[in-house]
Amino acid sequence: MRVATVCALAISMALAASAASAQNDPAKALAVAAATAAPVATQATCPGNPNPLGVARVVEIDTTGGPGFGFQHFRAYDFLREGEVVLTFDDGPWPGNTPAVLKALAAQCTKALFFPIGKHAMWHPEILKQVAAAGHTIGSHTWSHADLSKLTSDQAKEEIEKGVSAVRVALGQPEASFFRFPALRHSPELLAYLGTRNIGIFSTDVDSFDFKIRKPEQVIASVMSKLKKNGKGIVLMHDFQHPTSLALPELLVQLKANGYKIVQVKAKGPVETLAEYDEPLERELGGETANSRPILSVVRTISE
Repeated sequence: MRVATVCALAISMALAASAASAQNDPAKALAVAAATAAPVATQATCPGNPNPLGVARVVEIDTTGGPGFGFQHFRAYDFLREGEVVLTFDDGPWPGNTPAVLKALAAQCTKALFFPIGKHAMWHPEILKQVAAAGHTIGSHTWSHADLSKLTSDQAKEEIEKGVSAVRVALGQPEASFFRFPALRHSPELLAYLGTRNIGIFSTDVDSFDFKIRKPEQVIASVMSKLKKNGKGIVLMHDFQHPTSLALPELLVQLKANGYKIVQVKAKGPVETLAEYDEPLERELGGETANSRPILSVVRTISE
């Protein structure tokens, strides 16, 4: 994909060699500013867990021009080191399942990247706010999870933009400038469009296929076997899926036991939403104040 602006890579000392080689390649000089941070979870900082999975590294991505990540579709930016994993979750927020995923992540003091569906964000803004409050990164995943490859260009762009705005409205603030295509299906035209919007695109390295799996132990086996083969990767799961919510506590334990290290991904800047989509969604949600607290903390039955 041709990008509008070429940005410099700012990479940690451990990646200096690969940064030097990228200087001669304008495409590779675009996107990843990988800032190494101290692990966020240690014996002293993870209550109740003396040996947490934690976060080994935090990377910041400059999304100028719409770079793509995940070897299933995009190979320009291989920013993960051997043994490193990015946990990603699609299709939330969803009652029961998303809170269970958040609880499992919190027990290991680790972080993930969430791609919520716009409709779900509007239905359950209080859950999406829990995701943000826990310090996870939040992107977007269209308005209704439609297969964009089957829509007209205008319909597909509306699905993208309405989903982006729905997440912003539900959160009460802009999310990260990250996007994932439903079913990972995209077209060159839509890739180019996201480039003009400076939105980074995530595919995957390890697809758990948890939407087809009905047993937690099979979800765990799917992820671990594929990671063993790949050695590292961006892992695609779904906080919408109940078996995944049940599998995650043990999956995180196994990741730790097998020496994998979690990388949290953040965007250099928030996404810029479009007012033509923001305004009707704000009205639909009832305005700014209606979204400030969950309804049960505002209105409760005291007698009946």
